[in-house]
Amino acid sequence: MSCSLEGKRGLIVGIADKHSIAWGCARALRAAGADLAVTWLNESARRYVEPLADQVQASIMCGLDVTHPGEMEQVFDLIRTHWGSLDFVLHSIAFAPAPDLHGRVTNCSSQGFSLAMDVSCHSFIRMARLAEPLMKNGGSLLTMSYIGAEEVVVNYGVMGPVKAALESAVRYLAMELGPAGIRVNAVSPGPLATRAASGLNCFEQFLTDAARRSPLRRLANIDDVGDMCSFLVSDAASVITGNTLYVDAGYHIVA
Repeated sequence: MSCSLEGKRGLIVGIADKHSIAWGCARALRAAGADLAVTWLNESARRYVEPLADQVQASIMCGLDVTHPGEMEQVFDLIRTHWGSLDFVLHSIAFAPAPDLHGRVTNCSSQGFSLAMDVSCHSFIRMARLAEPLMKNGGSLLTMSYIGAEEVVVNYGVMGPVKAALESAVRYLAMELGPAGIRVNAVSPGPLATRAASGLNCFEQFLTDAARRSPLRRLANIDDVGDMCSFLVSDAASVITGNTLYVDAGYHIVA
């Protein structure tokens, strides 16, 4: 079965800069032949993301802040108008307010927890709902998780419970959308030097420790994640759904 993505069209959400996981994915997906739609968070982010979108010859480019009512619907309306159908969605966004991210889970505020859950988890469910009618011949939905969903990772804080909810959502969506031929999976990269991850406490020490402990004695990078996502979107992965797949040089078996 071919891993070619020629003729496939997909939405990439989560590119912030050239270090983003979503950027590694966009490059790999485009290299395999996919036509892409790319979003940026806001006008401040646009100056970093738009040149990258140009590099992968994105057919559709627009803003998307999932906390703004109606913006997600506008993105999918644009896709419907330009393409009429959709083959895959890659969701690579997460957020928690700094006080809640850096504090104890015990002390997490209701507002902070709700916002983290909305951006990091429920937005994926909303994307699935909007993508479903466009995936007329089946499709693939991908999101990004982390080992902190299953293991307690020091300083990962509230994102641990939120990512656990995301992985559970993947399983339920896979079950519900499977009859329509829509596959749903989470990819769980190891520690990566991204802007989002740098907000965690003791980040540099964390990377060093992960590389030392991983069976392959290295860290995964955004291109490794992109290669996995390109495979999962392809027809070669046509029976893979409801999973969390690790791309972490084996780090998860020793975490």
